[in-house]
Formats: sequence, structure tokens, C-alpha cells
Amino acid sequence: MKGTLWLAWRQQRALVVCGAAVLLAAAALAAYSRAGMVDDLRSGLFDGCDPGPLYCTRAPDGLPRFLDVEPLRLLGALNIALPALVGMFWGAPLLGRDRELGTHRMVLSQGVGRAQWFASRFALAALGTVTLSGALALLFRWWWEPAANRSYGLFWYEATALTGSGPSLVAAALFGLAVGTLAGLLTRRVLSAMAWTLLVTGVAAVAVQWTHRARLLVPPHRYVSDGWQPKEPMGDKWSTGHYGLITGSGRRDSVLECAFPSGRELRECMTRHGYVSRYYEANPAGDYWSFQWTDTALLGGLALVLVLVTVLLLRRRV
Repeated sequence: MKGTLWLAWRQQRALVVCGAAVLLAAAALAAYSRAGMVDDLRSGLFDGCDPGPLYCTRAPDGLPRFLDVEPLRLLGALNIALPALVGMFWGAPLLGRDRELGTHRMVLSQGVGRAQWFASRFALAALGTVTLSGALALLFRWWWEPAANRSYGLFWYEATALTGSGPSLVAAALFGLAVGTLAGLLTRRVLSAMAWTLLVTGVAAVAVQWTHRARLLVPPHRYVSDGWQPKEPMGDKWSTGHYGLITGSGRRDSVLECAFPSGRELRECMTRHGYVSRYYEANPAGDYWSFQWTDTALLGGLALVLVLVTVLLLRRRV
């Protein structure tokens, strides 16, 4: 290791050590907490619990029974915040510190090209970001597996699971790194770059959550059933909250037009109003990967665009 890569390592090694420390601490917490979850499941307390959104209750008092998944949710929250943290503390100083202090001029005067100077820094930062975010995503998935999609655990559509795991976490972390790097180049001040990075990554995180809730990029499925027969159980599907009735002509009305459970009263009401079936809209558990790859493509594409913009601006601003 020599030249610009050696210099990049010298400047980023503290961040690499911090990332490794975070990963080790998370792994230790995951190993301890997951072992407790597995022991609780093996104890038989949850043997009578069916999968689905309805809570499993305790026999003596009827209160809901849960696994201790709060530490898992804490890791998910950390993963959701990871793009902002990477962007602020790794991306923003990547070019911003040298620009602020003017030390980049000395490096470039030694015959080092701008492309080489940038590539060595960003490549090392990107490698560290992919390693850290990928390891945290895999750690979350391993920890989550015993309690996945159970009323006493954590469903796939909860934000900490859907956003805090999978390949989309890696893409989001790279997006945060790209935002911070570009902000450092443009502002020439590390603190200003950190503030802009926090703002942009925060807006992006809110926008991603909005697309999930609105089913903007992954549309829900429509499940149709006869009104006088029990509908297919919701199970681990993510309901949109849209329920309704369908007439013979295909018109869809609110379920409140016949607000009865399955049975004779519902059938009579549907017959009286010309309804032939009822429906609900939801995303099945398999759509977890549809959300993941859609977010990965979106955030990864944005990260690539920001890197290309940074490379183009390097010719004029350094």
C-alpha cells in the first residue's frame, strides 16, 4: 500500500476502526439476545400461537405474549440511521476536510492526478461502507429469523425490518456516502457538509417510507372472496386498509355498505345491494424482496449519479 491509497488509509483508518467496533458490539448484543429468543421459543410458551397479525395471549390473564424484540428493533433503527451517519462522518470529511484546510493542493502538486486522488479515497470509503452496512444487514436478518412474521415477533413490513435490512441498506449507505462526499466538495466546510448531508439523507429516508406506505412502487394485490364465506386469513400480509364490496358490474364500494361479519346477515345485505363478492388489498410477504430491490435500484442509482456529478465537478472546483 503506497501513494494515494496509503494516504487515504491513514486518513480513514480511525473511521474503519470505529465501524469495526460498532459491528462487534452489535454482533455481541445480537448473539446474546437471539439466544434468549430461541430459549423462549423452545420453552413451549409460544407453541400454540398461530402466525398472523392477531396477538397470542397468555392463558391466565389474556394479555398479549411477546418475545423480547426491542433490542432487535434498536439495531433496525441504527441501520435506518446508518446512511446519515456514514454521510456525515465519512462522506463529508472525505473531500471537505482537505478543501477546508487547503491540503489538497499540496497532494496534487506532487504529480497526483485529480481522478487518482478522488478514486483512492472514495474507493476505500465505499469498501468500508459496503462491508459495514452489508454485515449489519446480515446480522439483522440472522437475529430476526426466529421471530420473523409472527405476532409475538417482528413482521417484515415494519420499518425496522423493511428498511433496516437487506440489500437496500447497502444502497442507502452508499447513497449517504455519495451525498456527504458531494456536499464536502461543494461547501468546502466539513460542518456545513455534515448539516446538508443530514438534511438530504433525512428527506430521502422520509420519501422512501412514504413510497412504502403509499405502495407507490410496489402495488398491493387484491384478494377477492365470496361474502358469505370466510375470507382468506391476512396472515403475514401487509394490509393497505382498503376493504370493499364488488357489484356484478365491477363497481367497488366501501365495506361499510354491508358492515357485517361473514354469515347470513352479510349475504342478505350483499344480495339486497347487488354485491357479488368482497375484497381486501394487501402485499404478501414475498413482496419484501420487491420492496428491497426497488429501493436498491432507486438509491443505488442516485448514489451513482451523485458520484458522477462529483467527478465532473472535480475538474472545476479542485
